[in-house]
Amino acid sequence: MWQGVYTAIVTPFDRNGAVDYERLKDLIEMQIEGGVDGIVPVGTTGESPTLDFKEHERVIEVTVETCHGRVKVMAGTGANSTAEAVELTRHALQAGADASLQVTPYYNKPSQEGLRRHFESVAEVGLPVVLYNVPGRTGREIAVETVARLAGVPNIVALKEAGGSVDRVSRIVRACDIEVLSGDDSLTLPMMAVGAVGVVSVASNVAPRPVAEMVHAALEGRWEDARRTHRRLHRLFGDLFIDTNPIPVKAALAMMGRIEEVYRLPLCEMSAEKKAHLRECLSELGLIRQ
Repeated sequence: MWQGVYTAIVTPFDRNGAVDYERLKDLIEMQIEGGVDGIVPVGTTGESPTLDFKEHERVIEVTVETCHGRVKVMAGTGANSTAEAVELTRHALQAGADASLQVTPYYNKPSQEGLRRHFESVAEVGLPVVLYNVPGRTGREIAVETVARLAGVPNIVALKEAGGSVDRVSRIVRACDIEVLSGDDSLTLPMMAVGAVGVVSVASNVAPRPVAEMVHAALEGRWEDARRTHRRLHRLFGDLFIDTNPIPVKAALAMMGRIEEVYRLPLCEMSAEKKAHLRECLSELGLIRQ
């Protein structure tokens, strides 16, 4: 049900720092034309921490309107307050999103019991929930045992796994019946080899068709084709994380002429040296002219 490529779409800003909804629509069209299976607005890559509630909700609405049922919308509606996560998820349901991406509550470090109750409360809204394990960002891992308990909860349908461990994916698919999506582009193929069914991708922002081809080849059992594409994209997978996400991917899209390179503090531009390194990578892949 949730297999394939889901692009963690950036949130473009105009030169005045406002959300650029027209550029957002253009980016979504680029993704759909590239063959991705879904769009994930206002996640980590969408700079959700610096969007206010009205902007957050409007980005989801525009994404749903633009996708118009052609691909799925997995709306980022997580928060470290359960009440806020529930409120955002209710809005996403009303807006017509297909699922909610629920990041582990960050900073306050809840216990595993607290995590279970948090995710169950969000699931009660009625929108399918994709759990999002990213301990490097949140300071708390969703334990495999907790994932297994949550897999039996109505409306909890999948897990985005960004813990950096292929072994953990093996443990999850052994422990329960839940679809797993890689949260790390460079680990997508290894994770799919042990049971994951796709990726929530940063790299597909700039290279949607190759990422989609890689994942779809793996899903169809064409592993040599998938490995070939993985090898071609491997440098890009790494270089899009030479600085804090989403700084490099927004810089790359700006180099491609797709967006203005504008961030909201505390995020800011990369160094000139890192930009030169990224530009070389994009040129090597034919995404820009050097």
